[in-house]
Amino acid sequence: MNLRWLLRMARWAHRPPGWRRVLLVLAVIALCLLLFGLERWLGLPDWMQTNMGPRGRPPRF
Repeated sequence: MNLRWLLRMARWAHRPPGWRRVLLVLAVIALCLLLFGLERWLGLPDWMQTNMGPRGRPPRF
């Protein structure tokens, strides 16, 4: 882990953010989990699928 991230975590531990920032972070996490759940439940549309050939290489045209 980078030293910068450790310092940022220490600053958050000593001076916690306001409730609005906490709600924003929780809302972003909830949105990510919702999108992940929808993707797992409904699947990806065809236009979002990759067209990889054998061994993870793009096909030759």
